[in-house]
Amino acid sequence: MEEDIKEVLLDEEQIYEVVKKIGTQISKDYEGKNLLLISVLKGSVVFMADLMRAITIPCKIDFMVVSSYGDKAVSSGTVKIIKDLDINLSGYDLLIVEDILDTGRTLKSLMEILKTRNPNSVKICTFLDKPDRRAVSLSADYMGTQIPDEFVVGYGLDYDEKYRNLPYLGILKREVYSK
Repeated sequence: MEEDIKEVLLDEEQIYEVVKKIGTQISKDYEGKNLLLISVLKGSVVFMADLMRAITIPCKIDFMVVSSYGDKAVSSGTVKIIKDLDINLSGYDLLIVEDILDTGRTLKSLMEILKTRNPNSVKICTFLDKPDRRAVSLSADYMGTQIPDEFVVGYGLDYDEKYRNLPYLGILKREVYSK
């Protein structure tokens, strides 16, 4: 796997600092609220695990599987819910936890769906923001770091279900995903 990485963008220590900062802010902003973290699987699972440990107030978690990529390197723009939430959202302050915000299509559709389920609020927390790829008007309420328009893997992010287990965030060599 290492030979497929062009460059490391964030190492383990940098990732830890980013997550700690976000967790501290969420803890302040949601004090006294009924926080429900919603992990959008599979990419956000590593970030979600670290983030919930960085949050110092009570919170619940649930999981969704939403796809717009399949086995491709580029979003199709068609959002498909593969696994829905198990919790009734009424009365919760929702925080959608995502690995990366790029085109915004998936998150925008997901927010619209979740808002119809009577939560107190719906906000977005993303580990990575790739604003150069934005196709819809959408921004994260909590954002770890902006990245360039490169194909990144590691720390939960994948290409064709591989590289998620890398402990850092790296740029995948173009020849790997353009075969």
